[in-house]
Amino acid sequence: VQLQASGGGLVQAGGSLRLSCASSGRTFTNNAVGWFRQVPGKEREFVAAINWDGSSTYYTESVKGRFTISRRKGQNTVYLQMNNLKPEDTAVYYCAAARRSWASSESTEYGYWGQGTQVTVSS
Repeated sequence: VQLQASGGGLVQAGGSLRLSCASSGRTFTNNAVGWFRQVPGKEREFVAAINWDGSSTYYTESVKGRFTISRRKGQNTVYLQMNNLKPEDTAVYYCAAARRSWASSESTEYGYWGQGTQVTVSS
């Protein structure tokens, strides 16, 4: 599974962005998908995850109420809608497909990673 993340950019604090994660080649319709982010010099951080069928979602505390992860069952794209963005959300965002159908916040559960998309939030 090869993943492609897109939709990043520069936005002012309080603004919104929608990230997309699509696969080329083999699909990930039966895999859980997660979003992670990383700032230079820091470890990669879990942001959100969704089960293979969209039935359950999980978020890190700092983005709850602002970010929404979504997918349609059977479709090969996962989205991360990010609202009310804050400067501390600035990072490279990565999407990843898990080796299983049920979502996890542990990066070790994800075997397929995209190349990342930069999100920069100015104050």
